[in-house]
Amino acid sequence: MRTIGEVAKALGIRPHVLRYWEEQFPSLRPLKRSGGRRYYRVEDVAMVETIDRLVHREGYTLKGAKQALQGGAAKRGAAQPTAAPAPQNTAPATPGNQFANRARLIALRTTLVQALHDSR
Repeated sequence: MRTIGEVAKALGIRPHVLRYWEEQFPSLRPLKRSGGRRYYRVEDVAMVETIDRLVHREGYTLKGAKQALQGGAAKRGAAQPTAAPAPQNTAPATPGNQFANRARLIALRTTLVQALHDSR
């Protein structure tokens, strides 16, 4: 069992975000001891990792992530969508790759914005 500070540090998520996610995701319920101190079990940490993956890496909204978790679409360790893990497996996450991926995403966003404006 880990404290909220240990989980926050290990996963790079601020403690206030973890507390907020506890409110938003009914399935995330760490044990609370006297004084309100939170203790995250292994399954709680896995749930936080899944929420983090859905929200920060796969671009889900909190509502979408909640629906994915309730619908069973986001099993622990299973990436959604299925096409996303392929680039991650073939190229390790290095600063150069991260910048290239960011540049591709910005270019895609620009193309989508332009398409929206052209269709009006």
